[in-house]
Amino acid sequence: MSELNKDILRGGQFLVKETKCEDVFTPEDFSEEQMMMRDSVKEFVDREIWPNKPKFEAKDYALTEEVMRKAGELGFLGVSVPEEYDGLNMGFVSTMLVCDYISGATGSVATAFGAHTGIGTMPITLYGTEEQKKKYVPALATGQKFGAYCLTEPGAGSDANSGKTTATLSEDGKSYKINGQKMWISNAGFAEIFIVFARIENDKNITGFIVEFDRSNPNGITLGEEEHKLGIRSSSTRQVFFNDTVVPVENMLSERGGGFKIAMNALNVGRIKLAAACLDAQRRVITEGVKYANERVQFKTPIANFGAIKAKLAEMATACYVGESAAYRAAKNIEDRIAIRMAEGNSHQDAELKGVEEYAIECSILKVKVSEDVQKCTDEGIQIFGGMGFSEETPMESAWRDARISRIYEGTNEINRMLSVGMLVKKAMKGHVNLLEPAMAVADELMGIPSFDTPDYSELFSEEKEILGKLKKVFLMVAGSAIQKFGPELEQHQQLLMAASDILIEIYMAESTILRTEKNAKRFGEDAQAIQIAMAKLNLFNAIETITSKAKEGIVSFAEGDEQRMLLMGLKRFTKYANMPNVVALRTQIADKMNAENAYCF
Repeated sequence: MSELNKDILRGGQFLVKETKCEDVFTPEDFSEEQMMMRDSVKEFVDREIWPNKPKFEAKDYALTEEVMRKAGELGFLGVSVPEEYDGLNMGFVSTMLVCDYISGATGSVATAFGAHTGIGTMPITLYGTEEQKKKYVPALATGQKFGAYCLTEPGAGSDANSGKTTATLSEDGKSYKINGQKMWISNAGFAEIFIVFARIENDKNITGFIVEFDRSNPNGITLGEEEHKLGIRSSSTRQVFFNDTVVPVENMLSERGGGFKIAMNALNVGRIKLAAACLDAQRRVITEGVKYANERVQFKTPIANFGAIKAKLAEMATACYVGESAAYRAAKNIEDRIAIRMAEGNSHQDAELKGVEEYAIECSILKVKVSEDVQKCTDEGIQIFGGMGFSEETPMESAWRDARISRIYEGTNEINRMLSVGMLVKKAMKGHVNLLEPAMAVADELMGIPSFDTPDYSELFSEEKEILGKLKKVFLMVAGSAIQKFGPELEQHQQLLMAASDILIEIYMAESTILRTEKNAKRFGEDAQAIQIAMAKLNLFNAIETITSKAKEGIVSFAEGDEQRMLLMGLKRFTKYANMPNVVALRTQIADKMNAENAYCF
């Protein structure tokens, strides 16, 4: 273990500690092996999925299953699974990479892949006994069998622990009988191994079970019809009914009452993977948009030459670049944290669980931001295509429909927004992130006289990094004042939490982007990174606009009189540029590069 890794930031600490650009991982740092993996996934998608888009839109569930089997044969389903269970045992960044590039062509395969590898296989890998892992994981890792995850019920969605499905121990103590109904179960139509959550007696928390489903001997399991959905049309989604389904006691996953914890930790991994799954969709949508804009002639000129279209393309590309920057930064932090724990003697299971749990805040941030960006991207994609964008003949409308689910599953974006701030406050209470002292320092600074010196900003990003530091003060100022006012009752004030979380999200995404670009400018030269520098600057400008608006909303809603005036003055002071960027010029520069390359090319 290098000493550097020992010092990696813990989850949430990005807010109060400075990160050097050398310490972040970027997509430009992929190893030879990772690039080969990425290229083989891209080749697979371009061969098996992209040409068949119309079939996926026509609800060809059999095709989704066939593509998943082929992905299993190539090892894509077992990337993160240890070798002793027939997996490839690659690190967390590589699992992100496969998830990213396999998900871009259609949400139907993205959902089937995510449900199988994430919540279908992973709970057994991370919580199963040695016997359970040997019995089930090899078939799942190779695509001989598929997994599904049965948590949601008609009355238990975001409140996952309130499920009514029961598990009753038999008189001889050898098995449980499961009774109940689950809904929105991805892969239900072809899965043979279900992770099912049920309550034993009056337990406070639900319990997880591994349930086999043999269609020739259904054991009390019946499936509802395929759901008719807005998007992800070839992803099998059904209700699953359990009627006295007998499950041997040795198929309990982890301990009794441990189901809620399994569900929550599976969601943390699911969240960062969902962010990855929204990236290649953006790359593909942007590339299709650029190509169309270059071909479509109106008023005797390709529409790509019009400023209104350039603005759209530049913002779409910037959001994608930002998402990549933050997603792979967090993925490598998780991978390093896992490595540290394994070096300290933790088992693979414990190391992975604790490694992901450490960055639960970042996982929620990424889930929210990237799922909202992919929606905007597909929406603008339709707009660039104009009337054709509304037609099923072009790929935009299906991309738009597929994108919509990503703001709902793995915990709605509203839940994730509140979680990100809630978890940060909890970490502060436990002493894992020192928020109190920095927040008090900001309060003192507000009482002092601001400096009117103009620093030397000749070095790349020197002003941007100074602004980032000030934006962190905005969060500490707003959240600190709100905590002071409401204390533990803060979680009752959801609108304030939502505003605070938007500030937190923008800070993490902007910092990740600036650090990635700074690192690459030092390596490859500023000229080679001119467009990436433009994207980092444009994104920071947009972030400041969002942060200003959300902070103002919070301040005027919980403070009044002198306190309100002081906080608003602080906000003004902390969001001020010395040198405003030329936003139109930045967007034009980014769009011109893509128009010349006829693709998303970063």
